[in-house]
Formats: sequence, C-alpha cells, structure tokens
Amino acid sequence: MASYISAAEATQTFPDVLERVRSHGDVFVVECEGEPICRIEPIVPARRTVRDLVRLLQTAPRPDDGYLDGVEEVARNQPMLPETPWER
Repeated sequence: MASYISAAEATQTFPDVLERVRSHGDVFVVECEGEPICRIEPIVPARRTVRDLVRLLQTAPRPDDGYLDGVEEVARNQPMLPETPWER
C-alpha cells in the first residue's frame, strides 16, 4: 500500500524516503496541491526476512471469531476427492 506525501514533505525528507524504499520496499505517491504527480517505488521487490514476517504477523489485525468459524465450516464441507485411477 502506498503512502501519500506532499511534494514539500518529499523534498524535506528525501533521504528517509529513499531509505524506506530501499530497505522496506515502501511505495510513496507524491502529491502537489492534492494531485498525485509521481510514485517513488523499488525497481525490484524488497528482500524480506523471517523477522519481517514475524513483525507483520504481530501487527496484523486478528481475525474475528466469525471469520474463523467460516473457515472451519468451509473446511468441513469440502467434497471428498475421487479415488485416483493410478496404481499406488
């Protein structure tokens, strides 16, 4: 998801913006008078580590009970796979 920043903010914080793009893969949309004028984004996807995954899982919102009930219902109601025609 992109962060929207003004052209003035981008000018004042450009080294920080570049570091976030390089190290975290952040994407910025630069706006001038409320209109988007450019995107600053990595050319290649950012490398992610297991630490990044753990941080993401810790900060992500937890699914509510209704969601988990729905997942369990779908899992219970999956049709059985047909017998394989190949020998085992």
